[in-house]
Amino acid sequence: MTGGDVADTLAAMGTRLRAARERRGVTLTGVSCATGISPSTLSRIETGRRKPTLEVVLQLSKEYGVSLDELAGTAPPPAAGPRTSAPQLYGDDKAVLPLTRYVGGLHAHKHVLPAAAEPPTQPRQVSHDGYEWLCVLYGRLRLALGDQDLVLTAGEVAEFDTRTPHGVVNAGSGGPVEYLIMFGPQGERLRLRTPPAVGRGNRQPNRAQAGREAHP
Repeated sequence: MTGGDVADTLAAMGTRLRAARERRGVTLTGVSCATGISPSTLSRIETGRRKPTLEVVLQLSKEYGVSLDELAGTAPPPAAGPRTSAPQLYGDDKAVLPLTRYVGGLHAHKHVLPAAAEPPTQPRQVSHDGYEWLCVLYGRLRLALGDQDLVLTAGEVAEFDTRTPHGVVNAGSGGPVEYLIMFGPQGERLRLRTPPAVGRGNRQPNRAQAGREAHP
């Protein structure tokens, strides 16, 4: 593995650590109590502002019950099993695909939530430093943002300060929901260089209410 490969692996590891923690349903504070690693250090690692040491990776691997290969993205793909009438294309948990592999600045990820077997419950909300831009690609996504409860559909966008408690679940039972996230760990935001085009009939661009929740 070259120096560039190592840097790419470490840069992508923060996203995988965050996904592993969320699958366990634990907070940064809870992980801190269990491992002795401060919440601020855990937050900086998850958002790519700090590279994890081997000792920290080993601790978190044990705490989350995942292998080092999984965290490094080098785990071999699962063997193909017999097809069933209803294959689980996305598994039982949220899938996260990092789209950027550098440390610092805006991070892009694609998230996939599997179809909900039962009506969605209230999303578990978390808060942390940063600013997030979310765009739904397919399906229906329920976003709990502070005291707002929104359902976003394909093409709708929400942006918000992640210090506001927030959480998402699949709002539909007919299939998965896919969405993109652009995340600025230090409050970086997307910068609009051209005015939004007005659609047919002078309709304004479709934006979710959360997109207007701008925080200084």
